[in-house]
Amino acid sequence: MVGRTLLSSALLALALVGCGTGIGPLELRLAHVASPGSLTAISAEEFARRANEGLGDLARITVFGSSQLGDDETLLIKLKLGTVDFSLPSTIMSSAVGSFGLFEMPYLVRDRAHMRRIEREVVWPRLAPDASDRGFELLGVWENGFRHITNSRRPIRVPDDLRGVKLRTPRGRWRVRLFQTLGANPTPMSLAETFMALQTGVIDGQENPLSQIHSQKFHEVQQYLTLSGHVYTPAFLLAGRGHWQSLPAPVREVVRTTAREVGEFVHREAEALDARLLNDLRSQGIEVNECDRESFLEAGQPIFDEFAENIPGGRELIARSLAAAASKQ
Repeated sequence: MVGRTLLSSALLALALVGCGTGIGPLELRLAHVASPGSLTAISAEEFARRANEGLGDLARITVFGSSQLGDDETLLIKLKLGTVDFSLPSTIMSSAVGSFGLFEMPYLVRDRAHMRRIEREVVWPRLAPDASDRGFELLGVWENGFRHITNSRRPIRVPDDLRGVKLRTPRGRWRVRLFQTLGANPTPMSLAETFMALQTGVIDGQENPLSQIHSQKFHEVQQYLTLSGHVYTPAFLLAGRGHWQSLPAPVREVVRTTAREVGEFVHREAEALDARLLNDLRSQGIEVNECDRESFLEAGQPIFDEFAENIPGGRELIARSLAAAASKQ
């Protein structure tokens, strides 16, 4: 009993030192750009709830959503500075760490089971070390989702239907290149600016998972929803590597373990959420159509070639990811 008491006291002391205030648990901030009700927001809150239970009096994680602490680019900078403890970037990772552009390849990920195999066979052994080399600690691989196109001009059934459409994209090299290749006029823009740009006609459309389309209320200013599923984007729970290593070891252990556990919850929630939100979007009047995915995949093939040629090890990353579709391990 005495030994256990001494250990608890030592762990608490570590947390107090890390906090720098001398009182109370270590305060940790998890920031993201998504709105309440989105998969990102749901995932972040579930993670914080579980982690805080495990951390007890050692530390407390507070979630700041809706770009309260900055857009994705700003948050990556703040991670390295240690002014934000964790963030949940998605597409922007392809600009921060080149190999993460793997997830910008059209129709690379077939379904969530395939994504789990890619996580196990490609992300942790290959991409996580790349992130570390660039100053980021990858803690969890969650989900942003399968992305679909909305616009105010016409249904998008084949790539030619995108000709001349001013389409908001995230600030990621490969997404811009993909939609340039497909014939659209891609316009990189932060998520927080997108609704107003759609409402005022600065842009014609955008592409996002259903949870973002719904939570951002894009259906209120868009007429057409195309279920293209052209890209699956993971969400990555990140910390700045230097700041992460400065946290007390017991805190890091709880956070890392919880981040991995929450991944299963996120995939289950995502699947149920997609079905529920699609029904709701239909009921609110947006016109929904399917697209010819084979024609999109064929038109997007040059992006695979560019990635293979321009990213070190890119060809192998693609091959390993595609091979994981058939893996049963």
